[in-house]
Amino acid sequence: MGKGHGYGKVILFNEHFVVYGIPAIASAIDKKTIAEVKKCSSNEEFILHDEREETPGYKKEKMEHQRESIIRIKRAMGIDQCIEIWLGGDLRAASGVGASAASCAAIARAIADEFGMSCSDAEINEFAYEGEKAYHGNPSGIDNTCATFGGLVWYEKGKDMERMSVKHPVEIVMGDTGIVANTKKAVEGVRERKEKMPELYEKIFDDAKKLVYEARDAIMDEDWELVGKLMNKNHELLQKIEVSSDELDYLVNIAMKAGAYGAKMTGGGLGGYMVALTPGKELQEKVARAIEETGHYALRTKIGI
Repeated sequence: MGKGHGYGKVILFNEHFVVYGIPAIASAIDKKTIAEVKKCSSNEEFILHDEREETPGYKKEKMEHQRESIIRIKRAMGIDQCIEIWLGGDLRAASGVGASAASCAAIARAIADEFGMSCSDAEINEFAYEGEKAYHGNPSGIDNTCATFGGLVWYEKGKDMERMSVKHPVEIVMGDTGIVANTKKAVEGVRERKEKMPELYEKIFDDAKKLVYEARDAIMDEDWELVGKLMNKNHELLQKIEVSSDELDYLVNIAMKAGAYGAKMTGGGLGGYMVALTPGKELQEKVARAIEETGHYALRTKIGI
C-alpha cells in the first residue's frame, strides 16, 4: 500500500492578488493530510474512504470537486487502473486551510509510492496542481506548493517559489467560520469586478504589491508587531475586493480584542478560516479561547516550521 502526505497551509499575505502575478507569502502549518493508496480490480476509477475530521458539510459540498480532482491526478500521472484511497491525518477538512491541496499532494505521493514511480517533489507539486484545478478553476499554485514542500514560501505565479525562513517559529490561531466556501466563485467574482472597475482595482492591487514587500522584510527581521499591522492592512484590501464576509470580519475583531498582533481572512474567503498572529503560547491560548467562546473552532498551530 502506498502512503503520502500533504501539509495544510495558511496564506499570510495576498490571497487573490497572487492570481494576478502579485507576490504572496504563505506557510505550511504543522497539520497534514495522510493518504494511503492500493491497486484494486474494480471497474470504477477509484474507491474513496475519506476519514478526515471536517467542518460540518465540507466533504459533501466538495464531493464532485474531489471526484474530478482524483481523476485529474490519475490521468496526469498516467494511471488508468482503479485505486482504493484512504484519507486521514490531523488536518481538519475545511475551507481556507489548504485542505484540498493537502489531499491532492498526499494522494499523488501515495499513488507514486504504490506504483513504484520515482517522482521528485516538483513533479508531485505539478500533479497536485492538476488536482487543484477541479476545486479552484484557475488556482494560484500557492496551496499545492505549500502542501508539497512545507515551510515558509514567497510565491509569484509562474515563477519558482522562494523559500523563506525564520529562526524562531511563531504561534498563530486559525478560526473557522464554519462556512464551506466556494473558492472558484470567489476567484471569478474578483475577476468580474476587476474588469468592471479597472482603475479602482488597479490602485488596490498596487497597494497589495507594496505591502507584501514590506511584510517580507518584517518577517525576515521577525518584527512580529509590524507583521501584525500589515496583516490588518492586507485584510482591509481583501475587504475592498469583496472576498471577506461578516463572519470572517467578526472573528478577526474577536482575535484583535483578545490581543492578537494582527488578524485577517486567509484562503479563498467568503467563509472558511481567518488567521491571527499570536506570538507566545500564552497569547495563542488567550486568542484561541476567545474564538472558541463564540462557538467557533480554533486551530492552534505555528508558522515558520
